[in-house]
Amino acid sequence: MSTSAELTKKVSIDFHGTELSLESGWIAKQANGAVLATYGETTLLATVCGGPGREGIDFFPLVVEYKEKAYAAGYIPGGFFKREGRPTAEEVLVCRLIDRPVRPLFPDGYRDEVQIIINVLASDGKNPPDTLAMLAASAALHISDLPFQGPIGALRIGRVDGKHTFNPDRETQAESDMDFILAAKKDAIVMVEGGANSVPENEVLDALYDGHEEIKKLIKLQDDLRDLLGKEKVEFVPKEQDAALVDKITSFSKSRVEEAMNIPEKAERKVALKAIKSELAESLGEEYEENKADVGEIFHNIENQVCRDKTLQQKVRLDGRKPDQVRAIECEIGRLPRVHGSSLFTRGQTQALATVTLGTGSDAQRMDNLEGKHEKTFLLHYNFPPFCVGEARMMRSTSRREIGHGNLAERAISKVLPTQEEFPYVIRIVSEVLESNGSSSMASVCGGSMALMHAGVPIKDAVAGVAMGLITDGKDTVVLTDILGDEDHFGDMDFKVCGTKDGITALQMDIKCSGLQRKTMEEALTQAKEGRLHILDCMTKAITKPNEEVGEFAPRITTIKIKPEKIREVIGSGGKVIQGITKETGVTIEIDDDGTVKIASIDKESTKAALKMVEDIIEEAEVGKIYTGKVKRIADFGAFVGILPKTDGLVHISQLANERVEKVEDIVKEGDEVKVKVIDIDRQGRVRLSMKEVEQSA
Repeated sequence: MSTSAELTKKVSIDFHGTELSLESGWIAKQANGAVLATYGETTLLATVCGGPGREGIDFFPLVVEYKEKAYAAGYIPGGFFKREGRPTAEEVLVCRLIDRPVRPLFPDGYRDEVQIIINVLASDGKNPPDTLAMLAASAALHISDLPFQGPIGALRIGRVDGKHTFNPDRETQAESDMDFILAAKKDAIVMVEGGANSVPENEVLDALYDGHEEIKKLIKLQDDLRDLLGKEKVEFVPKEQDAALVDKITSFSKSRVEEAMNIPEKAERKVALKAIKSELAESLGEEYEENKADVGEIFHNIENQVCRDKTLQQKVRLDGRKPDQVRAIECEIGRLPRVHGSSLFTRGQTQALATVTLGTGSDAQRMDNLEGKHEKTFLLHYNFPPFCVGEARMMRSTSRREIGHGNLAERAISKVLPTQEEFPYVIRIVSEVLESNGSSSMASVCGGSMALMHAGVPIKDAVAGVAMGLITDGKDTVVLTDILGDEDHFGDMDFKVCGTKDGITALQMDIKCSGLQRKTMEEALTQAKEGRLHILDCMTKAITKPNEEVGEFAPRITTIKIKPEKIREVIGSGGKVIQGITKETGVTIEIDDDGTVKIASIDKESTKAALKMVEDIIEEAEVGKIYTGKVKRIADFGAFVGILPKTDGLVHISQLANERVEKVEDIVKEGDEVKVKVIDIDRQGRVRLSMKEVEQSA
């Protein structure tokens, strides 16, 4: 029996100063394909398995699972069960990064089960595992016998001081003004995901195509591994459709479908198409029942072709618009009472209600993953209920689609937010999609931006988003602005572009055709910019700049800085002092280790009262300043006077009065309230006071 060392096949390259390796042959040998990928000291295992498809399904059942194990970063998971559970949002996002470029590279009509599982085995905390997971998944598919038409390469693109960086480590990434994840085949880009700090379109394109050149090295690496141990690919032959049945359905349906596709309203068009399907089933009789799945597929193909021909040949879209035309837009703010900020953004038959809630540091989301523990102070949650598309179905937990769309909108808006020092709030946006016919994530960006301004968040600029589409037959190509749901479904591209008037803040691109060339991407980005500027102009009519103050029901946060050594005094023994302040005033108080104190309340007077209490506690005596204090103790040589809550000072007998004093009690007694002046503070912090100098200054 061969040893692991004898079975191992490994290829590696130096990729921008760090070794990147792919190996197989010795691990997970029962899978159709398995690859151990390592970049620096981040290592993960990608496996792919295939199986027979379920009878009668009309979709490709590809499942991607990505899992980060706590042991990879050297810690034990929190919680009661001490083991990893349901996928986190971050894991779901990586699953989507893998699924989106891989799915279109299986043959049309392929219906067998395919499962990709990626486990992070080691994390160095320096090199993110997401793009490595994409690369490993592609490599595992490439060496397998499954009919995958890849491979693809994937990498992260950053830019520091005007220079592009590829697969930057976390430290370099933090300094970058762009962060894009790119997936591509040897001859074309197939997916983009990421954001930038309002970077112009031409600079983004330069970064993407520079990245594509680097990806070719990663594709060659996979080819080298396949040459060493790749399995022969299973030949997939699509099921042939019955030509007579195709002719019969086409003859009955095509002209009717063309007529239905001229109906601009989505709901009416849907009803008309459903009626045609019913008539078709009735006309076919028993033949329909025997070939139900085939009939559905043929009819769908007719819908697809009619939609595409209408756009390519007539340059007219389903709702009658020109290719570069944006649907009618209506923007409103402040539709909801009590909430801290709100807006309603409507574009055609897509509508998003966005709300903003402002919170304190205690509302931050605690993150615990391979990157370590940290807090997230900006959250955007996207909800897509069934009623928004006129359906009645079970409402389950947050879907992967909702997580992905929310992340895109969050990334787009995050680039214009103030820093925590400028605006010390935790910010949560919730986008409720009330109606959808394409681009609901982009409506969430627009609505979220307006809601932030309404809430008084001092964002740097307004952000808008638009979804671009593409229909091509290889000869003619039409780029579509603000696509409908059907144009997304039947088209060749879904390219979401978000940004300010100055440049791009987020991109997300998926394509279904063989690839996208630079000329087409330039056209799409130019057209997207025109659409974005039009949308921003519409938004400006509703609100031009952030409100000067936060809303009436939002907490007002006052921040002061105290000496770190004073923190203990403000908190008090067992928290008694700070609890007393919050109980008396009703405010929320947070104290950071660096001495930053944040006092939050919706009531100004309560904030003012709490601030006064904190200032009294931390106040230190100042030489030359006059205080009103209470005599606490009498001694032969003078009187001890409390001038501040935590500070007493001595009035020496010689400083009690202008004349000679024989006995301290002749001038003051315990409990007397007196005015004193600080005349000295020695190195030990002892305070010397004078009543005599107060009289002289008067």
